[in-house]
Amino acid sequence: MKFGKKYSDSAKLIDKKRLYDADEALDLVCQTSKAKFDETIEIHVRLGVDSRHADQQVRGAVVLPNGTGKTVRTLVFARGDKAKDAEAAGADYVGAEDMVEKIQKENWFEFDVVIATPDMMGVIGRLGKVLGPKGLMPNPKAGTVTMDVARAVNEAKAGKIEYRLDKTNIIHCPIGKASFGKEKLAENFNTLMGAIVKAKPAAAKGQYIKSCVVASTMGPGIRVNGAKLG
Repeated sequence: MKFGKKYSDSAKLIDKKRLYDADEALDLVCQTSKAKFDETIEIHVRLGVDSRHADQQVRGAVVLPNGTGKTVRTLVFARGDKAKDAEAAGADYVGAEDMVEKIQKENWFEFDVVIATPDMMGVIGRLGKVLGPKGLMPNPKAGTVTMDVARAVNEAKAGKIEYRLDKTNIIHCPIGKASFGKEKLAENFNTLMGAIVKAKPAAAKGQYIKSCVVASTMGPGIRVNGAKLG
């Protein structure tokens, strides 16, 4: 596999065999972010659980103290006063059956987070096949099925992210932008890791955090010492 010059230069800064402390890894990830755009910094955490078992699922949501650096577009399914609450809170799109139809007929996906009041779940159930694979289906555990739509919109805009295991027992999450610098990224990293550690299922046995890697969009992965994370 042939890598570009910037990637190769960045890779030279990293000792592939070494497990870095989180602060050092985040400092390095900023140094290795050399693209012309403000790269997203991502975290990839492999857990010692089996996602095939219901009692070993790890899923939740957390508001990053410094946000993600991304402008979040919210779609809220609500009616009446709740629809007004969502609009007042700054939701980008608010609707009911009309929005279901727009998504189905126009293949419209100009949104990043979907929020719904509980009574609307029957209406948007038809969208499960299209929203589910994209990770956009509202979920009570993530706080996106709620009567308090205003709070959900505010949290989404403030940098709330959802974390969940994929089929290979890895959680992939953004923790900010390279321009945030080490300190802000560290605050976001610690908040997210704290939530993941707290969400450890009772059925999980042995080492919980198997590995942790941080990387920028175009940069190489940097291994973090999982033993110090919980």
